[in-house]
Amino acid sequence: MISLNFMSGEDPLSLDRIRAVLTRLEDTIIFNLIERAQFAHNPRIYQRGALKELCDLGYCGSWLEWFLKETETFHAKARRYTSPDEYPFSTGLPKPVLPPLSFPSILFPNNVNANPSILSFYTRAIVPRITRRETLALAAHKRSKGILGDDEFEDDGNYGSAATIDVEVLQAISKRVHYGKFVSESKFMSDPAAFIPHIKKPNRAALEALITKPEVERKLLLRLQKKAATYAQDFGPDGESMVNGSDVNGRSNGHGKIDVDGVVDLYESYIIPLTKEVEIDYLLHRLDGLSQEDIDKLLARSKENQS
Repeated sequence: MISLNFMSGEDPLSLDRIRAVLTRLEDTIIFNLIERAQFAHNPRIYQRGALKELCDLGYCGSWLEWFLKETETFHAKARRYTSPDEYPFSTGLPKPVLPPLSFPSILFPNNVNANPSILSFYTRAIVPRITRRETLALAAHKRSKGILGDDEFEDDGNYGSAATIDVEVLQAISKRVHYGKFVSESKFMSDPAAFIPHIKKPNRAALEALITKPEVERKLLLRLQKKAATYAQDFGPDGESMVNGSDVNGRSNGHGKIDVDGVVDLYESYIIPLTKEVEIDYLLHRLDGLSQEDIDKLLARSKENQS
């Protein structure tokens, strides 16, 4: 089994290791989305200044932003963000309480951070879609209690539970997207000569062509669809799968635990494109500060790899 521990001594830029990380993150993201889908949209937790209670504390950001800051403050003290694959959404975090670990030198120094984009597309596009069923069910329940109009939609009051899961989803998506840097570094070091001319120009389109593998993406989306469809199922008391809204005895099962197409769309429309942007942005800065002698050594590496 491939270790995901940077201190294990394994090559962190091995494509097999990187694939193992990305595959595990698929499971993490799907399961967390299933958990989030059990609550309604609750849009107030994503609106800055919407909660008077936070403003009274002197914080007028959104509930989720506050939740992230509080969570990441603790994680920062436990040195989470000293790891090369972890990126906080918050700024101004405290220094670690524990002494630093001696991580191997893996990535070229860079400031590429896609978290603002991740937070935006997750709260604006993903949450409304995956919570749609629960939001509609909530509205029907409220109407049965005589609550009509705007008050019947979207809000079930579970701000703490929803934000707790949101943080877990966001952290997993962030790790997945920023792992694009590991992919770029691995591909670059395998053949620097293929990348260096396009970095110098710079030529984003040429770099994207070098890193894009349509067949790999197609297989990823197919695998993701199968996983999401499997994990979204309920199972009867004897372990029988409740397929297509009913089990083998015809008992109704509704529509499963999550919008499977929504999970696939999350990857196809957001995660994969943003990961490519991270990969390209990383590559565009891969020669920063290097002398011509350093670049010549990288070019020579390509010849050695091909010989």
